[in-house]
Amino acid sequence: MAMSSVLVPLAGGALIGLAASMLLLIHGRVAGVSGILGELLTAPGERTWRLAFILGLVAAGVVGAAVAPAAIGASPASKAGVVIAGLLVGFGTRTGGGCTSGHGVCGISRLSPRSLVATVVFIAAAMITVAVVRALGGWS
Repeated sequence: MAMSSVLVPLAGGALIGLAASMLLLIHGRVAGVSGILGELLTAPGERTWRLAFILGLVAAGVVGAAVAPAAIGASPASKAGVVIAGLLVGFGTRTGGGCTSGHGVCGISRLSPRSLVATVVFIAAAMITVAVVRALGGWS
């Protein structure tokens, strides 16, 4: 394994942790993407930072695709499949009381038992999904 294959994800994780810490320190808010997006239109006094956060996520994806297109890749799913997946993720984040960024990055670091359970469920569901898709002859 090349050193860069370890350093790039490590640097990315450090940047995510730094950004989440700064949001908590500066605004007193947890960096849960579903909550930030969900309350973008319903929290009038907090629209500016929420919009900046979401635009920053989109900009990072655009820059990443321009700088390292092979690392980003394209989805093998159809556009309809991507829309359905997005709706299911939205439903799941509402049902689970948050998303992986809120629970996995911020909740666990704050020693939240609820976030620990949610993150274990997210990971288990992902592992089961991959196993089922592979068993059915899907992605390798």
